[in-house]
Amino acid sequence: MSDNKLVAETRTQFGKGAARKIRRDNKIPAVMYGHGSEPVHITLPGHQSMLALKQSNALLTIVIDGKEQLALAKDVQRDPIKPVIEHIDLVIVNKGEKVVVDVNVHLEGDAAPETVVTTDHTSLQLEVLATDIPESITVSVEGLKAGTQILAGQVELPEGATLVTDAEALVVNVTAQVSEEALEAELSEAEAEAGIEREESDEDAAQSGAGDTAADGDGDKAADEA
Repeated sequence: MSDNKLVAETRTQFGKGAARKIRRDNKIPAVMYGHGSEPVHITLPGHQSMLALKQSNALLTIVIDGKEQLALAKDVQRDPIKPVIEHIDLVIVNKGEKVVVDVNVHLEGDAAPETVVTTDHTSLQLEVLATDIPESITVSVEGLKAGTQILAGQVELPEGATLVTDAEALVVNVTAQVSEEALEAELSEAEAEAGIEREESDEDAAQSGAGDTAADGDGDKAADEA
């Protein structure tokens, strides 16, 4: 059961002006809907709600007029600059009900030396009990060699969870580390094919200048001997 209990207030005023007033009072406008019921417009405590929603897929207990209702945050609108939540859409869930959620993938361990590990899917979609949503899915890459790939269907899921994401979806890809020389050669080849000419770097110019100076000195010496 959810430990995130939020006491809500019903609201009857809507629009941008009403929403700004609610946020000035350190509260958050929200709407709760689902299971064929009419949407319920509410106001939630700002600080408590922000703490509860730090965890993804947090199961909330919304208390309205003394009655409790489980809900999941379907959409959280955040201010792009300030650390403020502007609005929350909540979907009603019931105990024992299954829901489909995106669960983050967490990599654990170190792959073999001179390899690069990339995550193609940072989350997987699972069907789980609303009261038993995992915080994350752990995937071990310990000792994996270059060329190893882990597909969604190969990931060990929490007990009771069903994979919704395509089982053939690539989750983790382990490749050989490219040396700096090989990367430079590949870049130069690509630039040459594209007809791009590089500007001479200061270091190359200095080396070229040193070579010219040495050549001039040898020429002068040869002239003097002649």
